[in-house]
Amino acid sequence: MSRACVIVLDAVGAGELPDAAQYGDEGSDTLGNVAKAVGGLDLPNMEALGLGNVEPLEGCPPQPGAPAVAGRLIERSKGKDTTTGHWEMMGIVTAQAFPTYPHGFPHDVIDPFMHKTGRGVIGNKVASGTEIIQELGEEHQKTGKWIVYTSADSVFQIAAHEETVPLEELYEACRAAREILTGKHAVGRVIARPFIGEPGNYTRTPNRHDFSLVPRKPNYLTLVRDAGTKVYGVGKIGDIFANQDVDESHPTKSNIEGIQVTEKLLQEIDEGFIFVNLVETDMLWGHRNDPVNFHRCLQDFDHRLPDLLEALRSGDLLIVTSDHGCDPTTPSTDHSREHAMLLAYVAGRNAAGRIHEGEFADVGATVNAWLNGKAPSRGIPGQPILTP
Repeated sequence: MSRACVIVLDAVGAGELPDAAQYGDEGSDTLGNVAKAVGGLDLPNMEALGLGNVEPLEGCPPQPGAPAVAGRLIERSKGKDTTTGHWEMMGIVTAQAFPTYPHGFPHDVIDPFMHKTGRGVIGNKVASGTEIIQELGEEHQKTGKWIVYTSADSVFQIAAHEETVPLEELYEACRAAREILTGKHAVGRVIARPFIGEPGNYTRTPNRHDFSLVPRKPNYLTLVRDAGTKVYGVGKIGDIFANQDVDESHPTKSNIEGIQVTEKLLQEIDEGFIFVNLVETDMLWGHRNDPVNFHRCLQDFDHRLPDLLEALRSGDLLIVTSDHGCDPTTPSTDHSREHAMLLAYVAGRNAAGRIHEGEFADVGATVNAWLNGKAPSRGIPGQPILTP
């Protein structure tokens, strides 16, 4: 009976990709620049696994005999967002980037959205989620109109006060938007952004919900499930894959809860694939350009890593990786086009400091090989990093 666990540290990029300049991200290096900003990383447990072998990192020296395979992965898809990154890990290359809306959404999107939901719209621009609720929250509460905004990513975000609009109505509005946003307007994600509080002191709640496009099939999740293995999604994995090929979805409201759910699954299941997203490095600190708390968030994971390793059984596969960058030391508050970091560890096996330079889809290829999934068809990229 085989088990595999992939943990995605959201936005923990490992240095610019060769085409980063095309995205305005030249010089981005989330992990490396955070290390410099805080005077050196203090992540002893990831360091012991081989984090210092991923790239040169201040405070985290290379480990020649590290037990995990370490390295960096290249993204073949166009884009630098959560959906694109996670999909490519599972073998879905996005040849054309999802559409973005630097000037807001056109009438052929907004008008049917207002008609379907019965509420007006304010905002409709690129904005910081925390700033736009301060700017428009009071007007929203007075009028009941949706706060609609976007970012440099392919997202249609809807903010609403939980005491003004019931959560389920907000989620239903997101479903309506998802139905509208197809074809040339097929954004990667529609995101519910509920908030609470009073004018001048609004705060977002953990009741965010993402509504993604349906991913192409087959992909590595499909192949694993077709071989009879269950897939467990933790955090926003179910949302990212539109609940396709995810047998059990475990939404979480914090990284700590995500780690706890992962530990519990590792203690309880005898076989399967546990796919985890830990979002706080991105959502709370990367976009807010806060390298100190970005590092603290990584420390929170590092403190709990021994418990995760303890929950592994001999022969279990654990991969720690990332989906894109979000360098908190650059002027931009958006995602950055970077390599994914890679640590691939097998309980009871020592990789002796091996380095792997590959692509995002190698993650899914490795999981599929580990769990004896169906053979991938032509067109599904990726090569196993490790084999059983």
